Amino acid sequence: MLQLTVLREQTDLVVAGLNKKNYKNAAEEVAAILDLDQQRRALQSEHDDLQAKANSISKEIGIMMKSGERDKAESYKAETTELKQKAKALSEQLSTIEEDLQKALYKLPNLPHESVPAGRTSEDNEVVLEQGEIPELYEGALPHWELIQKYDIIDFELGNKITGAGFPVYKKQGARLQRALINFFLDEAMKAGYIEVQPPIMVNEASGYGTGQLPDKDGQMYHATADNLYLIPTAEVPITNMYRDTIVPVEQLPVKNTGHTPCFRREAGSWGADVRGLNRLHQFDKVEIVQISLPEKSYEALEEMSSYIQSLLQKLELPYRVLRLCGGDLGFTAALTYDMEVYSTAQGRWLEVSSASNFETYQANRLKLRFKNDSGKTQLLHTLNGSALALPRIVAAILENNQTPDGINMPKVLHPYLGFEKIG
Repeated sequence: MLQLTVLREQTDLVVAGLNKKNYKNAAEEVAAILDLDQQRRALQSEHDDLQAKANSISKEIGIMMKSGERDKAESYKAETTELKQKAKALSEQLSTIEEDLQKALYKLPNLPHESVPAGRTSEDNEVVLEQGEIPELYEGALPHWELIQKYDIIDFELGNKITGAGFPVYKKQGARLQRALINFFLDEAMKAGYIEVQPPIMVNEASGYGTGQLPDKDGQMYHATADNLYLIPTAEVPITNMYRDTIVPVEQLPVKNTGHTPCFRREAGSWGADVRGLNRLHQFDKVEIVQISLPEKSYEALEEMSSYIQSLLQKLELPYRVLRLCGGDLGFTAALTYDMEVYSTAQGRWLEVSSASNFETYQANRLKLRFKNDSGKTQLLHTLNGSALALPRIVAAILENNQTPDGINMPKVLHPYLGFEKIG
């Protein structure tokens, strides 16, 4: 959530940033928020003055009662009653305006970092680097949705029977590949200094608001309405919310956590070639890395996270590229995002497998996640997260890029985790 002080003091910068994200009616909405804020402050000042006056008269009443001026004290009591009634009415107005102000602030996305390129769609994203050789496949090579049928390692029809489309059943070597990737990613994260946690996969409403999934992505999350709980779209949500309403000691920074969870996304409105096979699922596994950083060190941390995620792709021997997302493709809560994409040779296109983002103070302001600076004043921290990695498209690329007429070769780094070197 954007800070009100930033909206007040850097209004033009805020509007320009929202326009860079192609946010509609930015100037009007910011002006409306500032108007609500002005009303709130005026009401608060009036309320505080009435309360102070009532308190002052109450002290005088005490003195009068002690000195025997009871009639005068009674008239003052009537005045304090009237002041308190006015203060109560103002307090009710104040609550309504504060609620409206909070809702309006929740609607505003984060501001993009100055390095974010302008643009409206993914076509305008900036390619930062490409690495790895794109393999040449044999004639008759298959896309992964045909390979998994050929080798009987993932069953979409069975998942559809049990739950519905987008909930596959992994079996045989497919199940072992899932487990191998999860263990490999967790082991690598711990080597890189991340502490493993196993968080809940359902969160309450406060957690959804804390990291910005609510209200922005309300319709994209599975909602257990009886208990008002949400199935997580990513482990970022519960892991970051571990630090909600926390003042983190400086000596404990940066905080670095990793965790594996299943992730759930309704993906309402998804259709076409992008959703075939493992390209887009309603349930999938992912290992997440999360950092909480001092503001002046957060972009250094983002570069470190990007390099770390790239190291995983290198060890899996997958050709990849890194994109800096443009303003129009940048997520609601992000200030800067790097997307990592692997090349799927059988599909002939790039597949996004990870995003690494710096949210600056946007989530921390919602979470009330702070530290104390050298002078003892509390300040907001910066939060970051990255997929390290999401499994479905990694599996798709491994299957497609390593296929041979005799089977599918597994990356060497996975052999100790798999117990086999080839599928088929």
